[in-house]
Amino acid sequence: MSGTIRLLAVFGLVAFVAACAQEQEEFVVVDPEPISTEPTYTGKYK
Repeated sequence: MSGTIRLLAVFGLVAFVAACAQEQEEFVVVDPEPISTEPTYTGKYK
C-alpha cells in the first residue's frame, strides 16, 4: 500500500511542477507596413 501512495505522491509532485513551470514568452518580430505607397508612373497626365 505504501508503494501506491508513494507513486501517487510522485505523480502529484510532477504534475505540480509542470503546472507551476514558467513558460517562456515567444518573441515575434513583425515588419511594419509602409504608411503610404510610392506613386507609380502610369503614363502622361493620367
